[in-house]
Amino acid sequence: GNTMSATVVHATGLTCDHCASSVTEEVSEIENVNEVNVEVVKGGESTITIDHEGELDSAKVEAAIKEAGYELVK
Repeated sequence: GNTMSATVVHATGLTCDHCASSVTEEVSEIENVNEVNVEVVKGGESTITIDHEGELDSAKVEAAIKEAGYELVK
């Protein structure tokens, strides 16, 4: 079977639960992604934990976060 992995990224600009759900919605559409958990930190770096199978395309993650209107912290 596939191996499960978790990738943690950080993003700025999230201020509320609505922001979190926007990011969750966009990132969830990426292939291999099973679950997305967003911990919002106002005025700081929010933590986005992505549970996925196999490889996760980091470029797609960055694009999804941008699509939701936020900036990925590298």
